[in-house]
Amino acid sequence: MQPQTFLGVGLDGRASAVSTSGNPDCHIILRGGEYGPNYAAAEVATTRELLRKNALAEAVIIDASHGNCEKDHERMPAVFEEIIRQRAVGDLSIVGAMLESHLVAGSQRFPQAREQLVYGQSITDNCIDWVTTEQLVLRAADALA
Repeated sequence: MQPQTFLGVGLDGRASAVSTSGNPDCHIILRGGEYGPNYAAAEVATTRELLRKNALAEAVIIDASHGNCEKDHERMPAVFEEIIRQRAVGDLSIVGAMLESHLVAGSQRFPQAREQLVYGQSITDNCIDWVTTEQLVLRAADALA
């Protein structure tokens, strides 16, 4: 939120001191991690309280992927639906949710021969497919209307 200066790359492509004016619209992202998922209402409430105690904006974005679905893309829809449920019942600190989505579900190893690659499938994280993404977004829109 505060102005900063750090070593970075300037507009001319050279190493330089880069300064920012700060961002008043900061938020925290809950991704889960080594201690397990952190998208449940209790963890969100704890996060909100810590933000409040530190005079920070009570703005939480929850990642339905990564540690919150324990890197199992088939669990991601249930995690996302729980995030939407919490927002729908009134938790206004939840200002966003994230999904890992691609055309084809899952992921594939890379590098490999181009002809072996599946078009539209991630070469990094496991993703849900487009059909699942569309269904989740449409249901979320209905739930939050």
